[in-house]
Amino acid sequence: MRVCRFRFEGAVLTGLYDDQVIIPIDQAAEIYSRETGGELLFPSTDDLLDLLPPDGESRERTRELRSWIDGLDIMALNEITIPLAEVRLLVPLPNPPKLLFLAGNYAKHVAERGGTAAEREETFPYVFMKPPSTTLTNPGDPIIIPSASPDQIDWECELGVVIGRRCRNVSEAEALDHVAGYTVVNDISDRGFRPNPGRKPRERDKFFDWQHGKWHDTFCPMGPCVLSADEVADPQDLPIKLTVNGQVKQEASTAEMIFPVAAVIAFISRFVTLEPGDVIATGTPSGVGSASGTFLKPGDLVRATIGPIGILENPVRAENPGEF
Repeated sequence: MRVCRFRFEGAVLTGLYDDQVIIPIDQAAEIYSRETGGELLFPSTDDLLDLLPPDGESRERTRELRSWIDGLDIMALNEITIPLAEVRLLVPLPNPPKLLFLAGNYAKHVAERGGTAAEREETFPYVFMKPPSTTLTNPGDPIIIPSASPDQIDWECELGVVIGRRCRNVSEAEALDHVAGYTVVNDISDRGFRPNPGRKPRERDKFFDWQHGKWHDTFCPMGPCVLSADEVADPQDLPIKLTVNGQVKQEASTAEMIFPVAAVIAFISRFVTLEPGDVIATGTPSGVGSASGTFLKPGDLVRATIGPIGILENPVRAENPGEF
């Protein structure tokens, strides 16, 4: 089951996501009641966590509705669907309490960046954060090339883990019980950001240049939906693919992670309380632009795909003067 947020005729709604169409949950529930005589009541909220495990109050009603829809014939189905082209998809979680990212969680990506990946037992995950309110970008909305540093803007397709249950000091064995679902994240990165080029060098300049290059506005496209966690038998068995203008740049599997999803959740929860709505982006595989000196430019179209979640598509354009 895939759920999404979208804007249609001026209203923000929740829906069931099906690649080419959206099924508005409120409209489908009304028709369900009319056709079956039963009643499925959903709260008037666009919070997708309400529809998802492990603790969403409407998760069983949503699953019942999905099951009923799956049994409809084509004519009945057409009555409750909206073509994807007629809606504006929104980020699945507009205000995540935390937006956490892993660096260097795929050995081949570490190697293409000139490093050597340590064995899991010898190291620990590198975790950084992005500000949600200014980096989160809707599916279909543009990635903005910043005028302050436009020449080395890179892509990174990543599996996003949506936390559904509060946890602290959770074990790796129990970590996945706290997941609501999975989404696609594109960790856009500025590889060439050098604030104040005439600066006096300091010991940690390189690290902070890298970190600041992660934070530009629009640098976290996310979506197009959330795939319910109970439909993912193994989050380490998902294909990842990213294309730029139709050319394949990244193609891998989440099986290649150094630290699997459960280990990442367990590690972070040792020192940070994870809350419902937190999103953890679990690192990117090889194939980033910096490995070949190829970077994003205005006019590009980026498509980040993780099967069976869906396709996150974003155009690229230059920053307009005074835009932000």
